[in-house]
Formats: sequence, structure tokens, C-alpha cells
Amino acid sequence: MSDKNKTKVELLLEIAELRRREADFHALKGEHEQALRALRERIKELHCLYAITRLAGRRDISQDELFQGVVEIVATSWQYPEITCVKIVAGGRTYVTANYRRARWRQSSPLLVHGEQAGSVEVRYLEERPAMGEGGEGPFLKEERSLIDAVADRLSRILESKRTEEHVRVLSRELIKAQECERQRIARELHDNVAQELSMQRLGIESLLAEEALPESKLRDDLSFMSTRLAAIIAGVRDLSYDLLPPGLEQLGLVATAFRHCEEFSTRHGIQVDFFADGMDDLHLDFETQINLYRIIQEALANVRKHAGATRARVRLIASYPHILLRIEDTGRGFDMDARQTDAPEDKRMGLWNMQERARLLGGRLIIRSKPGAGTKITAEVPCKEKQ
Repeated sequence: MSDKNKTKVELLLEIAELRRREADFHALKGEHEQALRALRERIKELHCLYAITRLAGRRDISQDELFQGVVEIVATSWQYPEITCVKIVAGGRTYVTANYRRARWRQSSPLLVHGEQAGSVEVRYLEERPAMGEGGEGPFLKEERSLIDAVADRLSRILESKRTEEHVRVLSRELIKAQECERQRIARELHDNVAQELSMQRLGIESLLAEEALPESKLRDDLSFMSTRLAAIIAGVRDLSYDLLPPGLEQLGLVATAFRHCEEFSTRHGIQVDFFADGMDDLHLDFETQINLYRIIQEALANVRKHAGATRARVRLIASYPHILLRIEDTGRGFDMDARQTDAPEDKRMGLWNMQERARLLGGRLIIRSKPGAGTKITAEVPCKEKQ
């Protein structure tokens, strides 16, 4: 081969090598651009979640402002923000971007609070875009499925937190109200009964002392009357004290104390209470469990007296390890469960709240079933916690 031909061959080889390198360069450039696009998408996703977290941490905005802000954040975080619209449904309210309309390119994720759907996050494209292939959802990236689920999870936590805060506020108001009502009741009891009765007896004693000569029979009658009134005062103070803390609860146990309360309740109010306990004899319950179960019985029977119009009630206290079941039933007028929150008397509503919270405090639950004309059944199921 001549030197001239050899040079041409070498030149062709060099050209082929340059073309191969150029192809490799374009391939690397394409991979680089693809990696940059992916990185920009990941940065947008991180910015989206960070912005939502930062917005949720603000205390100077309302819930409506928070969710409307999230709508705007999400709209800028998808691959094609210029054609993206967003709708969030949360707590019965709807939040949308200004350009929102129903389009067929859609991606959504539910908001779940305590396992129940409380809303949704929805992202739509207003124009058609290429399908993303394996792992994608039509024009949406595979990573955007993870992002919308993460946004939904974050909003679910926000909703749950807001509901918990509202629940705590309601409970705090009810607790303060209950404390004030109890203080007023005790104050009225002391003022209207104990204080007035003692004042009358003091005046009677002063009247006796002022008499210079009083027949023995008259003296005996007056002293007997005073003794009777003092006995009534002592009984009233004892009842008041008994309502505040049932005596003998720790010494006698829950069953004996609850049985005595049911008997006294029947005698005092003329409502027959059938009490039955089973499997409780060998339990040594801690004081918290005993006092809260006792208060549930006390509150339930008070509701029977005030609202049910019943002539009979049944109380069942049953050990069913690892739980204790408490059932209180009455034959009264019952009530509409759906309308309870709006139509029930305030003190009844608070009484039901009180019983529910006592059951929750013990790590259990309280179920209330009632229908107009069919009486009411209250069932408390709490863990069996014994003394350590």
C-alpha cells in the first residue's frame, strides 16, 4: 500500500473515531440533561414539601389560608406547572387554583384522618402531554405519584392535628364549665341548706337561752326538734361529701360501692335499679379504674333521672378479661342519636361527654345506643388494670 493510500485510511479511521466520540458526547449530553431535569424535578418536590411544612408551622394564618396556600404550592411543583391546576377538598371545604377546571388528565390521593377519608388532593393537566411510560400515570411522572401521596399524608396529619386541637379546646371549655357548675351546686347546697339550717338552729338555741322559765315538756320538744333538724343537716353534709368522693371505695371496692349507690338512688328517686356484677370478686382494681367506672354509673343514672323519664334501669358490671364491661340500660324515652349534638339539653350533652372522656382516659371506649321511645343503652369497655 502506498503512503498516500495509508494516509487516507488513517484519515477515515480518525473521522470514524471523531464521529464515535461525537455520538458518545451527544449521548452523555442527553443523559446529563436528563439527569439535570430529574434533579430539577426532585428539587421542586423537596421545595413543595418544605414549603408546606413551613406554611403549616405558621400560627398567624387560618386553616382556609393554609390549604389555599398549599394549593398554590402544589401547582408549581409538577412537571408542567404552566398547565397544572389543583383542587384540595378538606373538612367539607374546597380549595382550587384560579385556573382550575375539570380536565381528563388527572392524578389524585385521599386525605385520611383516623382511617377515614376526610378529603382529597387532585392535580390536573389542562393540555395533553406525552405519556411517561413504565411507572408513570399517563403524562404524570412516577415520582409525582410519590409526591402527591406525600402531600396528602402531610395534609392528613395537619387535619388530624387541627381536629385534635379543636377537640382539646372543646374539652377544656366543657371541663371549666363542669367545674363551675359543680362549684355552684356545692355553694348552693351549703348556702341554701346547711348554712340556713344551722342559722335556724342557732336562733332556736338563743331563743331557749333567752327564756327565763320554760316548761320541761316544751324544752324537751324544742330540743327534740333541734336534734331532728341537726340529723338532717348531718345527712345533707354526708350526701354532699359522698357525691364528691364515695367513702369506702378503696376499702369496700367498686362492686359494693356501686351497689350501695344504686340502692340509695332507687330509694331517693323512686326509680328501680337492678344491679348485677359477675367475675369482679377476684379483681384488685387500681383507684383510677374504680373511680372512673363509678362516675360513669353515677352520671348515667343521673341522666336517667333527669332526662329519660324511666321507672326502671339496669346496671351490669362484668369482668371479661382483659376488659371490664359496664352496661347501663333504662326503659325511658330515649333520644335521636343524630340530633343529639344540636337538640339534646346542654347538661345531658356534657354528661355524655364526661362519660366518654372517662372511658378514653382508661384506654377504653364508650358506646351509646338510643332511639326515641326505645330507651338508652350505654356500654363502657375498659382494660382491666389492677393494683401494682
